[in-house]
Amino acid sequence: MYVPKHFQFENYVEQIAFMRQYSFATIVSIKNNIPIATQLPFHINQQADKLSLSSHFAVANEQVKYIVENTSLVIFSEPHAYISPIHYDAKESVPTWDYIAVHAYGTANIITEEDAKENILKQMIRTYDNDYLKQWQGLSDRFKRGMMRGIVAFDLEVTAIQGQKKISQNKTAAERERIATYLEKSESQVEKSIAESIKNL
Repeated sequence: MYVPKHFQFENYVEQIAFMRQYSFATIVSIKNNIPIATQLPFHINQQADKLSLSSHFAVANEQVKYIVENTSLVIFSEPHAYISPIHYDAKESVPTWDYIAVHAYGTANIITEEDAKENILKQMIRTYDNDYLKQWQGLSDRFKRGMMRGIVAFDLEVTAIQGQKKISQNKTAAERERIATYLEKSESQVEKSIAESIKNL
């Protein structure tokens, strides 16, 4: 990731929090020198110095073949907003885009043992729909096994992480105030989120 000096986002604790907040991410792998990608929900596991990301593919997804031997990139990105030059003091200014993103790199381990595979699913349920857990536990073993045969669960150990937080840090306080005030009035919650980040600089 190209990260200009103004926009460095290196606080590890904040990076993990961001990944958890925006955990529906894109995993990119390489097939024959061509990138292929899938959008997946992730569960972020942090234990001591180890960070891993777990999720699952549909069994028919060919990307499964390329996540073990090669490094994959998982892109976490959500809040973003177009920034018009009308907010800047200098008339000779250009439009830009403010956004926050975290890139995580790593190789994956396919989970084949049935209990471990079900534990991955339970982690996902607790992360995204804890109320469903009781219903899941009441389902028949036959149904669960059938469901699990349709997926490939994996755990990706993160070997490198990069972040960028481009939220008008290179502008004056007055310009940032105008940008944040404008975005706060937006009907988009994503743009309002960028406004909050700018105000918290």
